[in-house]
Amino acid sequence: MAERALRGTRLGATSYENDRNTDLAPRQEVAFDCPKGHRFTVPFSAEAELPLNWECRVCGALAVTATGDLPVPKKAKPPRSHWDMLMERRSIADLEEVLEERLAVIRGQREPAEAPQPRAHATRQRKSA
Repeated sequence: MAERALRGTRLGATSYENDRNTDLAPRQEVAFDCPKGHRFTVPFSAEAELPLNWECRVCGALAVTATGDLPVPKKAKPPRSHWDMLMERRSIADLEEVLEERLAVIRGQREPAEAPQPRAHATRQRKSA
């Protein structure tokens, strides 16, 4: 029986599916205007959230909806510097205290260590092998 259904056809040449007795999902067409003057429509599902921007099919520029809705710019956080992050954790008084501690350590390393007292009788002893 399967031999009769495929007789005279090539695999993948034609689709035997049809749209009879099927209900397509409800759709809506949204028009977009390109800044270069191109106008095109894109089909979307009736339940889909509509985008405000779409890439132009002709030139690739960013097109906006024909209704004129412009995208709301997002609030961007200003970049935080090292100083900003430091000030979130410490106060100026704390920083001055840490600075004084570190300066004391550095000054302590720079001071010459006490020189050893010279010996009155410096004699070397040789070890025999």
